[in-house]
Amino acid sequence: MKWNHLAFMLIAAISPVLAHEGIELGPNKGRILELSNDESLHAEITEKDGKITIDLLDHDMKPVKLDKQELTATGGTREAPEKLTIKTEGDTFILAAPPAGQWVIFQFKTDAAAKAITARLHFNTANCEPCKQPEWRCACKEE
Repeated sequence: MKWNHLAFMLIAAISPVLAHEGIELGPNKGRILELSNDESLHAEITEKDGKITIDLLDHDMKPVKLDKQELTATGGTREAPEKLTIKTEGDTFILAAPPAGQWVIFQFKTDAAAKAITARLHFNTANCEPCKQPEWRCACKEE
């Protein structure tokens, strides 16, 4: 009986890792990451031509102008993390797309003195069969 319970708990723990990501999409069909503790600020992440663009959105998913906000990103591996270069163009943060399968850790601040909010993105480029989107943008709901 103990083994059945342990097996069930193990399967429940790893199922989200093996399943579709089932994420929220923004107004431009990009992936939404939370950049606040109260859902008042979001990042919409899109990818095109090897570039990742990150647009800030408010609670109502309306664009937020860049002012004093700061964003840093770390990629690479746990053994060899590397700081990624982020540029701004207008009201958009831009960085080179990471290699397929890599995690990107974002640190966002509303200004230099603010406490950083951490958001993570698994850049899984494998295609989801039902929606034909890369897994990092898969919005399929789990059944």
